[in-house]
Amino acid sequence: MHETVWSKAARVLAASLAGVMLSGAGAQAATEIQWWHAMSGPLGEKLEKIASDFNASQSDYKIVPVFKGSYPEAMTGAIAAFRAKQNPALVQVFEVGTATMMAAKGAVYPVYKLMAEQNEPFDTKTYLPAVTGYYSDTQGNMLSFPFNSSTTILYYNKDLFKKAGLDPNTPPKTWPELEEMAKKLQASGTACGFTTQWPSWVNVENLSAWHNVAIGTKQNGMGGLDTQLTISNPLVQSHWEKLAEWQKTKIFDYGGRQAKADPKFFSGECGMSIGSSAARAAILANAKFDLGYGMMPYWPQVKGAPQNSIIGGASLWVLTGRPQAEYKGLAKFFTYLSKPEVQAWWHEQTGYLPITPAAYDFAKAEGFYAKNPGADISILQMTLNPPTENSKGLRFGSFAQIRDVIEEELEATLAGQKTAKAALDAAQERGNTLLRAFEKANQ
Repeated sequence: MHETVWSKAARVLAASLAGVMLSGAGAQAATEIQWWHAMSGPLGEKLEKIASDFNASQSDYKIVPVFKGSYPEAMTGAIAAFRAKQNPALVQVFEVGTATMMAAKGAVYPVYKLMAEQNEPFDTKTYLPAVTGYYSDTQGNMLSFPFNSSTTILYYNKDLFKKAGLDPNTPPKTWPELEEMAKKLQASGTACGFTTQWPSWVNVENLSAWHNVAIGTKQNGMGGLDTQLTISNPLVQSHWEKLAEWQKTKIFDYGGRQAKADPKFFSGECGMSIGSSAARAAILANAKFDLGYGMMPYWPQVKGAPQNSIIGGASLWVLTGRPQAEYKGLAKFFTYLSKPEVQAWWHEQTGYLPITPAAYDFAKAEGFYAKNPGADISILQMTLNPPTENSKGLRFGSFAQIRDVIEEELEATLAGQKTAKAALDAAQERGNTLLRAFEKANQ
């Protein structure tokens, strides 16, 4: 019996469909894992590349980055989603949100537990102590995974240094040296000596760690919620007094909160700036001058200074309530993120710290620091000395609001409305009120 054209076509189609079904039966779709983050622009593009590179390295899991706005928005959004049982498995949280995440009882799957339970190799000793200390409990267990860690460094305009008769390869090491160089810059026509990003982070938090001075009891809050701020101390008071004095003649010129001072440095209005190591890419993209790098200045009269600086940036927190397959994939993602070549790429592209010495060594062996002098200042400064209880970081509840309080009081000092002592006393009192409210809400 001969087949008609139609019956033959139907038989071929049926065979093709059967083949597709059989081949599909053996292949499973990759488990999708949502990663909520707060990085936009060039940094967001780099983050997405890391996710796509991991996805391309294996076929079982797919990390799906989802931009959720600013750091506070991403954190509060994730907590709200957790309460509604619609949370992602992974969320990026800025460093000052650490205490809030720790207090979110039942919401967090600690990274050290995740890695152990998923049988992924994980040795905290392979990470930088100044980084792991920030995100670990008092027993040294890492609660979140360090991802984008930065620290404060000095940037300076080499072209303006030359114009002022200063050595373009010698940044100031101390605050008195910075003051003298600022005066020389101004004498040569530069309007302002220096400015700073992130006023509290630079002029309270890192200032204190760099001089091995506590800004709070209980190991800067790491030892318990019943901590109190101690920012109204001789070091911070004298530093703020100098800032207020310098502001009058623009040796220092305040540019606003967060990174709002950047245009003053980009434009050449100010010859120096103290800010995040992760600002490097933005400065290189915007500045039309030869850029120099240095460590944060220190006050030479303070015994033991300089100590080490502390980190900013964010870490990755794993949330509970997701399928086991997602956790298995996340553990593999963290192992991937820890690879020296992956960390070195992230560090080189962004200015964030390499979180492992192995990644630093990898970047060095590639010749990155030889080609980009000063790009290793951040890690050299972070590892200058082993961190102490005063310099391993801080962990205060409601610290995003406390930073606002500190900066509001600093602005009053710079405007001549309050003495440094009065402003710091007020910031300490107001901050401690917020700490007591946080402690009460999370007992």
